[in-house]
Amino acid sequence: MQADLIIHARWLATMAEPSQPITEHQAVVIKDGTIVAVEDSHNCQWQALETLQLDQQILLPGFINAHGHAAMSLFRGMADDQPLMTWLQEHIWPAEARWVDHEFVRDGSRLAMAEMLLSGTTTFADMYFYPAACAEAAIEAGMGAVIFTPILDFPTNFAQNADEYIRKAIACRDDFRTHELLTFGLGPHAPYTVSDEPLREITTLADQLDMPVQIHLHETAFEVEQSLEQRGCRPSQRLADLGFLTERVSCVHMTQIDASDIQLLQHSGASVVHCPESNLKLASGFCPVQQLLDHRINVGIGTDGAASNNDLNLQGEMKTAAMLAKAVANDAAALPAWQALHSATLGSAKALGIEQQTGSIEVGKRADLQAIALDQLPQQPLFDPISQLVYTDASRHVRHVWVAGRSKVRDGQLTAFDGDTLLQLAKQWQQRIGAQ
Repeated sequence: MQADLIIHARWLATMAEPSQPITEHQAVVIKDGTIVAVEDSHNCQWQALETLQLDQQILLPGFINAHGHAAMSLFRGMADDQPLMTWLQEHIWPAEARWVDHEFVRDGSRLAMAEMLLSGTTTFADMYFYPAACAEAAIEAGMGAVIFTPILDFPTNFAQNADEYIRKAIACRDDFRTHELLTFGLGPHAPYTVSDEPLREITTLADQLDMPVQIHLHETAFEVEQSLEQRGCRPSQRLADLGFLTERVSCVHMTQIDASDIQLLQHSGASVVHCPESNLKLASGFCPVQQLLDHRINVGIGTDGAASNNDLNLQGEMKTAAMLAKAVANDAAALPAWQALHSATLGSAKALGIEQQTGSIEVGKRADLQAIALDQLPQQPLFDPISQLVYTDASRHVRHVWVAGRSKVRDGQLTAFDGDTLLQLAKQWQQRIGAQ
């Protein structure tokens, strides 16, 4: 039995089930980018072109960043310490009008992907203008991506109205649909920026074309208050009445929700994407993650964009999510380490509609993997590997990353991009933007 790669790891966390214990001395066998076997290392009968022995490392699925705006890495730190609407209306939207084009999105996405790969993320969701530029960068990096074209009622330098945004979303899907690592979706920005008719059309198209949908929802108290005043209902109720909320939809943020919103989520099968650090930084509120999980609502984790976070390190996001959940629930047992890790892997995959392809280490799935060293001083003594992954800064110790069985980080060094070239690119953009 011949394979391309066999990885022998001291510990293995498959994440196929949230409470499944880790196993030791396991071999993951990869052929043609797919996991073909998971066996005991001592009894593995496979042979491969390459074999790796990871004696003090844990092998687990690559993280899946379930929400972000990759190109906004070029706006990192540009408008810090501002409330959300001030941040958007007075800083981000004017900067986007001035700078965002195909080149900006391509270069910003490259920078974002390099950062994500180095900290163990193998697939990311993106909602930003010029989605073809992000797709090109993802193909260049060989990284998995779920690309949501943003849809709004008002014009930007990408499109003039909802119809044009939708038309460009479908065209992008058609242009890149043969690339197996890419999935394309529809990204209505938020209920307060998209009117009823486009939301109905998005729902119909998503069903017809089997496309995922992602929307910012219940992000601030003002959004909810405005909807109650103008429409007489909460935003989630409006979406449900339109038939928009379905299992295809991932609802990002959800910091301002009550029992009625939870009931709607349960009934619809929609997922929630939790972005704790962005929500904390913008003082948007707290998503009641444990309450959602108690009601069997799927929860993924995202970083949001680097302009509001300011990093794309999903391991750090996972730690913040776990600790914040305990404070919000007033329960130290809320969002335990295993569940947090599950949300950052298979939970995120499910939120994006790609759980049959990635998110766990199972035979037949894509070999999207990361290996993290657990023998470093900040991780000692080691009583519980999963606890160390979630509650210590494990991202500093990512040693290897593979996407579809192809090496993207080896011995802690980026192989998907040239780091020096990216540094120069970032400095050039800093000079251009800073000069204005």
